[in-house]
Amino acid sequence: QVQLVESGGGLVQAGGSLRLSCAASGRTFSFSNYAMGWFRQAPGKDREFVAAISWAGGSTGYADSMKGRFTISRDNAKNTVYLQMNSLKPEDTAVYYCAADFRGVGSSSDRRYDWWGQGTQVTVSS
Repeated sequence: QVQLVESGGGLVQAGGSLRLSCAASGRTFSFSNYAMGWFRQAPGKDREFVAAISWAGGSTGYADSMKGRFTISRDNAKNTVYLQMNSLKPEDTAVYYCAADFRGVGSSSDRRYDWWGQGTQVTVSS
C-alpha cells in the first residue's frame, strides 16, 4: 500500500506562484522505484496531464500549456515530489493530483499510474 499526500494548494492571484508537494509513504514502498506525475482536473473537465518525472529524476515531461511555467522535481531522500508553478493563470484552477508509476519513465497517460493522492485545490483569481 502506498500513500500519497499533496499539499501546498491555495488561492493565488493571476501571475502568482505556488509550490505543490507530494509526500509518499508505505510500509514496503521504495520511492526511488517510482516515476511520479502531476495531473489536474477542473470542474466539468476530464483529468489532464501536467508533468512527470522519471524514477531517477533525469527525465521530465510537461504538457504544452505548462512548459516554461511549471517545474517538476523530486527529492528521493525525502520521498517527495514537487511542482513549482509560476505565472499562474485562471485556467490553471483545478484540483491537482500526484500519482506514482512503478518502474515508470514518467508517462503522460493516467492509466500508467498505480497510486494516486487525494488532491489539493489550486484556485487562481483574475
